[in-house]
Amino acid sequence: MNRRSRGFLCAVLLSAVLPPLAQAACKPNIPLTRPDARYVDNNDGTVTDTVTKLMWKQCAEGLSGAGCATGSASDFTWAAALQQAQTVNSGGGFAGHTDWRLPNFKELKSLIEIACYMPAINMTFFPATPSGGYLSVFWSSSPVALHLGYAWSVSFDFGAESADGDGSYRVRLVRAGR
Repeated sequence: MNRRSRGFLCAVLLSAVLPPLAQAACKPNIPLTRPDARYVDNNDGTVTDTVTKLMWKQCAEGLSGAGCATGSASDFTWAAALQQAQTVNSGGGFAGHTDWRLPNFKELKSLIEIACYMPAINMTFFPATPSGGYLSVFWSSSPVALHLGYAWSVSFDFGAESADGDGSYRVRLVRAGR
C-alpha cells in the first residue's frame, strides 16, 4: 500500500469513528490556506478563486439553491463524472456558461483547506460539501498513469488523495475563470 492509499484509508477510518460535523473544524494554530478573501461569490451559484482564476460551481452536483440546501449530492462513476459536464453544458449550461468540465487533479486539490477537516474546504463559499467517508470523495478528470480506467480523487474529509477505478463519488464542476 503506497503513501497516498494509506492516507486515504486513514481518512476513511477516522471519518467512520468521528461524529459528523455541521461545519468544518479548523485548527486555530494553523493559518487558513483558503481564507474567505481568496474567493469571490459571483451571486449566481458560482465562486471564483482569485489565485487560480478558476470558476467553480458552488454546489456539488445534485445540490442547488441558497447554501446548497436543496437536493442531495449525487454519486457518479468516473465515466459518468466525465459525462456530467457534457450533460450540464448540452442542457443549456449553468450560470450562463456552457464550458463546464471535471477539474483535473491539481485543480481539485487547490480547494483543500489544510487548516480544517470534515470537510477540508472553505465552507463559506462551498457550503454543504459532503463529509463522512466516501461521501466526501470527489472525482478529478486525471487518469492514473499505468492503471487503465483509474482516476485520481480527493477526499474532503481530511484532504487525502487516492486513485480508484470502480467507486461512485461526488462531482464539483469547474471552468476557466475571467
